[in-house]
Amino acid sequence: MRGFISAVYVFLYAPIALVVLFSFNSGRSASEFVGFSTQWYAKALSNTFLTDALQNSLVIAFISAVLAAVFGTMAALGMERLGGRMRAVFDGLFAAAIVVPGVVIGIATLVALVQVFGFINPLLAAAWPGEQPPKLSLGFGSIIAAHGLFTMALVTMIVKARIASLGRDIVEASNDLYATPFTTFRQIVLPQIMPSVLAGFLLAFTFSFDDFIIAFFVAGSNTTLPIYVFASIRRGVTPEINAIATMVLVASLCMILIARFLMREKKTTN
Repeated sequence: MRGFISAVYVFLYAPIALVVLFSFNSGRSASEFVGFSTQWYAKALSNTFLTDALQNSLVIAFISAVLAAVFGTMAALGMERLGGRMRAVFDGLFAAAIVVPGVVIGIATLVALVQVFGFINPLLAAAWPGEQPPKLSLGFGSIIAAHGLFTMALVTMIVKARIASLGRDIVEASNDLYATPFTTFRQIVLPQIMPSVLAGFLLAFTFSFDDFIIAFFVAGSNTTLPIYVFASIRRGVTPEINAIATMVLVASLCMILIARFLMREKKTTN
């Protein structure tokens, strides 16, 4: 049994280890290790197309993660006030949003945005007195909206689990002391759930930053880092691509570890 489990882990992580190894290759081949060098990291960071794509991904991931954290927390708080049957329905809907494949979400989001743009753009053209009325199109806004909606489900499930562990005792005690609902939320509930909110924010940032499938459908003419990497791979895998993948891997692992630490730290303090 241990041998089987070890074989599974080797199968999963050996390709990732090879990507990291060949990112330090001094040669230009991605399949033959010639010698150790960090030149490809310097070349990747000096690539203007790469840095522009990286900046786009960071901005999109940050804004979508903020939106996901805010609205996901609001959704989790609202679901706690629902009855058992309605809560089960919304639990299923949020779980489905996480389980549904990204290609389905990408296609559905693209179709929905096209329909919305087709309805709003004629209204803007009719109401705008100028010669060039504003026109909604695919771009940063569509990526942020798609990523925000997708990752909001993740934040909601994380925060909801934390709220369920609090119980109603502290809220009822605050109400007995004549505290307003806003005061109770600000001084009692929010400090208790803040580590989970931050953990959800970091996971949402990671998911948005690493996403390729959904962004590919709704990005329009804009380029994110995963889209740039995919376009570069079509011309062949080079050690520069391995260096980019390694940096993204390290950044994603750091985000996940910090989120995990925040959630664990809160559990141990209770």
